Amino acid sequence: MAADSAEQFCVAEERSGHCAVVDGNFLYVWGGYVSIEENEVYLPNDELWIYEMDSGLWTMHLMEGELPTSMSGSCGASINGKLYIFGGFDDKGYSNRLYYVNLRTKNGTYRWKKITNFKGQPPTPRDKLSCWVYKDRLIYFGGYGCRKHNELSDCFDVHDAFWEGQIFWGWHNDVHVFDTTTQTWSQPAIRGGDPPQPRAAHTCAVLGNKGYIFGGRVLQTRMNDLHCLNLDTWTWSGRINISGEKPKDRSWHTLTPIGDDRLFLFGGLSSDNVPLSDGWIHSITTNGWKQLTHLPKSRPRLWHTACLGKEGEVMVFGGSKDDLHFMDTGHCSDLLIFQTQPYSLLRLCLDCIGKNATLLENQIPCLPSKLLQQVLKKITFWAAVNHRQEKKAETERQSQLNTT
Repeated sequence: MAADSAEQFCVAEERSGHCAVVDGNFLYVWGGYVSIEENEVYLPNDELWIYEMDSGLWTMHLMEGELPTSMSGSCGASINGKLYIFGGFDDKGYSNRLYYVNLRTKNGTYRWKKITNFKGQPPTPRDKLSCWVYKDRLIYFGGYGCRKHNELSDCFDVHDAFWEGQIFWGWHNDVHVFDTTTQTWSQPAIRGGDPPQPRAAHTCAVLGNKGYIFGGRVLQTRMNDLHCLNLDTWTWSGRINISGEKPKDRSWHTLTPIGDDRLFLFGGLSSDNVPLSDGWIHSITTNGWKQLTHLPKSRPRLWHTACLGKEGEVMVFGGSKDDLHFMDTGHCSDLLIFQTQPYSLLRLCLDCIGKNATLLENQIPCLPSKLLQQVLKKITFWAAVNHRQEKKAETERQSQLNTT
């Protein structure tokens, strides 16, 4: 890596509607779009941005192979070290193509593969859907997209139609399964319970054998309902009755499993088109929501991604701080990290040394070699954090000078 600090401490470009997954000690980001002079510009399809959690450094890798088109609203998920991308929207419309790339490459080459030799029937083209990962299967729910007249069914709420070509647009609540071991698409027979109404820009998370769904949008309505699907028996819970207060209606938010029985909800766009910065934890044990009171109110996010780190922290990347429908200029590139449980004693010690490296510079070389490597990465991590904070502060100062 170049010694120049500006290059060393670079970050993935700002974006919304992208895909992000964690595998091992790394966060991987692909796709999405930004707004340039009121035009939606899709990020390059051959760029994979990788964030190393220990050092806090970003690197960009060019990808090869059967590249997906540049898209937003695709659904990304990882299984056994492979990133799978399904659906999305590009200049030509909606997609129902499925691609994967091996993230655990031996030679540093990231090569896309389009899955074409599958069995079964894939979902109809759509974007803003979400996915549960369970038993080596990708289980997709919902989304907004298009269907032909002969594909209309109860799982589809029609929004608009182009009668000449008999094409209909709308929201889905169907469930589709892709088995990554047999390369087979299937649509499970739902054996009971009331399904959620069709929706898009909702969010999904898995706890145990249950797939949870929260919120989303259909027509002009945004929702705050919580449902779960038993991924073994294919039975819906119906709308889960919550005790106590609960989050307001929203779309373009995230839901992240933390621990064995809790879900972390963050951000989104409210029913009155306000970008949200609130965070909530839902306990499966108590069946209640609890709002986190210590989160900054000045950093709302919508159409971002949220991934669980190796020590229970939730890493929120990208998204927008503006209502994308009316002022699509607020795309973000910063990484928000929410600590949802106490860090280990080793992590606290490493952070302490990393923050005070100048004071301890004579003692650090005396550390055992294995510990020394961890300390050096943590020193880099805090150097990167400080560099980005200083750069942001300087940008804000310049912005204030320009406005005055």
